[in-house]
Amino acid sequence: MQVRDKVILITGGAGGLGIEMAKVLADGGAKVYLLDLNEESGKRAEAQLANLAGTVKFLQMDITSEEAWKQVVAAVVAEQGRIDVLVNNAGINIRKPIEEMSMGEFSTMMNVNVGSVFLGTKSVLSVMRSQGGGSIINTSSVCGLIGHRYTPEAYTTTKGAVTLLTKAIASRYGSENIRCNSIHPSTVDTPLVQEMFKDPVKKQQRLDEVPLGRLASARDVANSVLYLASDEASFINGISLPVDGGVTCC
Repeated sequence: MQVRDKVILITGGAGGLGIEMAKVLADGGAKVYLLDLNEESGKRAEAQLANLAGTVKFLQMDITSEEAWKQVVAAVVAEQGRIDVLVNNAGINIRKPIEEMSMGEFSTMMNVNVGSVFLGTKSVLSVMRSQGGGSIINTSSVCGLIGHRYTPEAYTTTKGAVTLLTKAIASRYGSENIRCNSIHPSTVDTPLVQEMFKDPVKKQQRLDEVPLGRLASARDVANSVLYLASDEASFINGISLPVDGGVTCC
């Protein structure tokens, strides 16, 4: 997949999925910027990914701040002259059913999961337009495609919003060679999920819904980003790509 020398921003870059995305992209020669509020984790990720074909740099920022987005985009353009790919990957999940969730908690999830995608996209569009195009990749979820009985309703709401925001951007800005696509992972095998799966009932529930019979790996998800960021995906625009082992086909 051709991503060599592409300038790529990844939100939530200090977390597990963000780090794996950065790894496969930088391994392909990309110039990757990890955007995250957690400075300690961000610096650690930057050091961890220091010896790849491309480069990885951490930038601390609050992805829910419009001013922070303006500053980061300006800094990257000043340093690299362009932004080829934005991966809106950051997200949170307050694991409460609708009857137990406060309006404040719901608003927090909307602000992070949807607001950051809105702001990130808004902030890079003029740069991508001026350089003749770019790719925006949004991390949604299978819950952005279907209702999921084991997932909080608020999380599903935010991911559904990301799915349609993606299509709206793809429709309006495709004529300017700005592509926008979303990826939709099912349950990903992360340390947090492994902790949850100490409950054998919960583990079996999640495995039983996957036709391929296993969880998604972080590399499975990162490979989908690698494809959508690459030149090989130059005619892919507005899709909702499940990375789910078949969950959404049932």
